[in-house]
Amino acid sequence: MLKVNNIYKAFGDVEVLKGVSFSVSKGDVIVILGSSGSGKTTLLRCIEFLEKADNGSIEVDDIRTDFKTADKRTIMSIRKKTAFVFQNYNLFKNKTVIDNVAEGLIIGRKMDKTQAYDIAAKCLSRVGLPDRNGYYPSQLSGGQQQRVGIARAIAMNPEVILFDEPTSALDPELVGGVLDVMKSLANEGTTMVVVTHEMGFARDVANHVIFMDKGVIAEEGTPEQIFGAPKEERTKEFLKRILKS
Repeated sequence: MLKVNNIYKAFGDVEVLKGVSFSVSKGDVIVILGSSGSGKTTLLRCIEFLEKADNGSIEVDDIRTDFKTADKRTIMSIRKKTAFVFQNYNLFKNKTVIDNVAEGLIIGRKMDKTQAYDIAAKCLSRVGLPDRNGYYPSQLSGGQQQRVGIARAIAMNPEVILFDEPTSALDPELVGGVLDVMKSLANEGTTMVVVTHEMGFARDVANHVIFMDKGVIAEEGTPEQIFGAPKEERTKEFLKRILKS
C-alpha cells in the first residue's frame, strides 16, 4: 500500500533523514518512536510532500515517484490517497467545525456541497462530536479540535492517515479522548502511521513499531519485541527514559 524507499532530507548542513525505508500494508497501525530531533515529523511531512525530500522514492498503491522529481499532478494523486493529522490541529478559525471538515471535499474533490456536508456530519459523529457542527474552533477544547482534525482526515476516505504527534499539544486530561478515537479507527481497520510518545497506545494498538534515532531507523519490530526485548542500546535507553517520565 505505502512504501518509502531510501529517503534523505537535510536542512542546510544538518542531515535529518539518512536513508529511511519502510512499508505499510492495508490495516497496519505503525507507530514511530524517537527523541525530539530524530527525524520522525520530517519523515511524515516528506511523505505528504509538505517538505521536499532530497532523495528517495515513494509508492502508494499503483503510484510510484521519486521525491526529488515528483510533479504537481503526481503529488496531488498521492495526497488523494493520504491524509495528515497535525500536532496543532490546523483548523480554519473563521469556519465552523462542519465547514472545516467539508472544505477538503468541496474544494479538493469538487464534491457536491450537500453530499460533502452529509459526509462531514457522519465523520463528526464518528469522532464523538455530533453536536458541535455549528461551533467554531475557539469554542472547543484542544481535544475536541484535534478530533475535528481527525474527522477532516477520515472524511477524505484516504488509504492511509498520517498522525504527527496528535496529542502533544493537549493538556493531559484531554489526551484520552483523542486516543480513544484513534483506537476506534484502528479497530475498524484504518491504516495509520502514528508519530507519538504515547507508549500505551504504541504497545496496545500498533502492530509494528519503528524506533528512529539521529535520522535512521535504529530498530523496528512488533510491540512485544520493542517493549519486551529491545536489541539496540539506543532503544533501551530511550524506553527507559520515556517510561520513567
